[in-house]
Order: sequence, then C-alpha cells, then structure tokens
Amino acid sequence: MTGIVGIYSDPGHIVAYTDGEVRQEYEVTLLARPVGGAPAANDEASDVGWFAPGELDGLDIHPTMRRQIADYLAGRMPHVD
Repeated sequence: MTGIVGIYSDPGHIVAYTDGEVRQEYEVTLLARPVGGAPAANDEASDVGWFAPGELDGLDIHPTMRRQIADYLAGRMPHVD
C-alpha cells in the first residue's frame, strides 16, 4: 500500500541547527514501499534501519514521530493538523 499518512505540525517542535537556523517543523508523512537500495545515514539522521512495530519502544524516537507512527499503526490516516 502507498499513500499519505498525514500532514503534521507541532508549534512546540522547534529545531535549532548548528548553523544558527531555527525553524518550526512540519512534516508530510507518506506511506511507501522499498523498491531498491538500503537505508543510509545522512546529516539529519545518524543511524537508520528497518524495524518491526514491536521493536519501536526501545528506540529513541522524537514524540512527534511517535505520533505519526501511532496514527499509521492504528489506521488513522490521512491525518491533517
């Protein structure tokens, strides 16, 4: 299945980058399936991987991301803030 999980905005989620840029994040979360390649770390993610839902509680996931994952797992989509 592919599609949109939701459009999320949290006024309390402020990101301050090391270069001095500060912004309020919003996210468009899409549902997709891998077609090739492998997850890779980048400037915004120090580590990446594929995880089963039962493994998520042990991971350091920002509360705004947990909300998006919970909406998907509960079938609450599309969500719009």
